[in-house]
Amino acid sequence: MSDRINVTKSFLPPKQEYEQMLERIWTSEWLTNNGPLLVELEQKLQQKLDLPYLAITGNGTIAIQLAIKALHLSGEIITTPFSYCATTTSILWENLKPVFVDINPEDLNINADLVESVITDKTTAILATHVYGNPCNVEKLEAIGKKYNLKIIYDAAHAFGVEYKGRSLLAYGDVSTCSFHATKVFHTVEGGCVVCHDPALYKTVQLMRSFGHVQDDYFLPGVNGKNSEFHAAMGLVNLGHLDRIIEGRKQIFRIYDELLDWNKMYKPTEKAAHLKYNYAYYPVVLPDVPATLQVIAALNRENIYPRRYFYPTLNSLQYIPVRYDCPVSEDVSVRVISLPLYPELDHETVRKIARIINAHI
Repeated sequence: MSDRINVTKSFLPPKQEYEQMLERIWTSEWLTNNGPLLVELEQKLQQKLDLPYLAITGNGTIAIQLAIKALHLSGEIITTPFSYCATTTSILWENLKPVFVDINPEDLNINADLVESVITDKTTAILATHVYGNPCNVEKLEAIGKKYNLKIIYDAAHAFGVEYKGRSLLAYGDVSTCSFHATKVFHTVEGGCVVCHDPALYKTVQLMRSFGHVQDDYFLPGVNGKNSEFHAAMGLVNLGHLDRIIEGRKQIFRIYDELLDWNKMYKPTEKAAHLKYNYAYYPVVLPDVPATLQVIAALNRENIYPRRYFYPTLNSLQYIPVRYDCPVSEDVSVRVISLPLYPELDHETVRKIARIINAHI
């Protein structure tokens, strides 16, 4: 229905801007396989984010898988139970064992104080998610990585455009991965990227995403992790609108901040003193499950559809080989909802959403 309010709405640029990019594709007749638009987008992203090595991929999930494979990881990877399933399933897909560490109740990121207690001689990496674009405790995690010779991978799917302590949040760790899915702040319809700091690793990622060969020279067993010129065209156009997109989201963010009843709920804290945020999501943690379901039902009656994100906690998935207790994640995951947030969302609708939530907690 046209008046349905979803948790997000994919940004579409002016149609003529995209069509102008399509003219370049028809002129070049180059549709995929590292075409000129994709190369241009990679270069522009490297410049905008001040990152030396960024490889665009077909999606954010293959980006994580490429990171695991390119780092030659084995055994166990310590990870978070509070993330999208792709974080965990990428580990399983590569035939490694996810070891779950619980989250902080404050920012809902992996609790760095608990990580050392689960390190074994089989541990090769930590894969942490910057949940909702809020930074993990990168200082402590990377200190642990150095102490135990572990690789640090950040699932930064939510973190495009976020800066922490004056640097892109994608600049932290051995590798960061990002998603450019249509629901993200910046998107290429489908897509993602791998960011690293080592030229040799970057070369490996580039080879792995393209079957492991360049023309007739075969170097390693790779996969098809590429992206097309049509996706790159969308990214190039959307990049020009990024500042406006973030500003529109920020305005809605501030309305929620002002109107919601914080005596009855909370939202994950931001490292505001050192953070330039992208306003990717607006999660709230409600008092209990009945209140959560009651708020969702009340919003649904008004054709408004928030999302329980992330739910369920990943340590509860039926295909996890070993069970881990993560009481904070298990508790938060059944009480958290992400509220509608996108630049085109009418501000009076945002106020209405806040009124409904306050009335039904």
